[in-house]
Amino acid sequence: MLWSSERVALLYGGHSAERQVSYDSKNAVADAMRQMGIQPIEIDVAQDLLTALREADPTRAFVCVHGRPGEDGVLQGILSYLGIPYTGSGVAASALAMDKPRSKQIWQSLDLPTAPMVVVTALEQADICLARLGQHLFVKPAHEGSSFGAFQVRSEVELIAALKTALAMDTHVLVEPMLTGAEYTVGIVKDLALPVIRIEPAGGFYDYTAKYVSDATRYHIPSGLDSLTEARVQEMAIEAFDALGCRTWGRVDVMAGADGQLYLLEVNTVPGMTSHSLVPKAARAAGMDMVMLVEQILMDAEVAP
Repeated sequence: MLWSSERVALLYGGHSAERQVSYDSKNAVADAMRQMGIQPIEIDVAQDLLTALREADPTRAFVCVHGRPGEDGVLQGILSYLGIPYTGSGVAASALAMDKPRSKQIWQSLDLPTAPMVVVTALEQADICLARLGQHLFVKPAHEGSSFGAFQVRSEVELIAALKTALAMDTHVLVEPMLTGAEYTVGIVKDLALPVIRIEPAGGFYDYTAKYVSDATRYHIPSGLDSLTEARVQEMAIEAFDALGCRTWGRVDVMAGADGQLYLLEVNTVPGMTSHSLVPKAARAAGMDMVMLVEQILMDAEVAP
């Protein structure tokens, strides 16, 4: 394909807590595009987006906005309204994947393994969490990413403090039992699961610092799983991805319990594309460099419902 004839809008930024990650991803994607012969039209979605898109008149848009509004269907709705083909999942799938409790409800209905949960909207529900799930818990806002507002808690006092912080960021907070096994992630590109990565954060908790700042986090490719288990994790990731109606590319996070049982955590429809990001790492392990990865994603751009 002659990419130099394409006018590609590279959308990034916004007002979410993941703005800086989006900016770093944009830089990596822009560099790959230039190697493809594309001069990307960089647009910060925090500005007057409709005006910027109409003036740019792009033939395609590469969505590089993490969190809201890039992963919740809002940006996808704007692009669909304007008739601009865009990368990644459509409006409905993006909204579903961003809503962690609803994602889990769909997986539960299909007998896909995911940990039990309580959805909290008020501090008074802390007692329900403790009664149903115990004291060792994981707390995270229902509609945030990159571990913003996420906490590991081991007591009622810690739970109350975590809920206060998380509820200040979101109207709904997801509380699950704390899983203590290994954490894995599976990148997906054009319906194919990339090699599984086992994540080993130095501090034991894969938080924002471990994801985007620290060089101490270790990413194991191969994952250390036997071939049958690795294949099962990849199959489970594809099933979870498809169940939400996602398309083209994304990342599915999985974690093991103390008993070794694997549980689905969430689907990311616009994963990071930074030097620390997981999909580019897995793609490299599969023989796909950044230029090839960006090209595969961009080729699939369409107006998706």
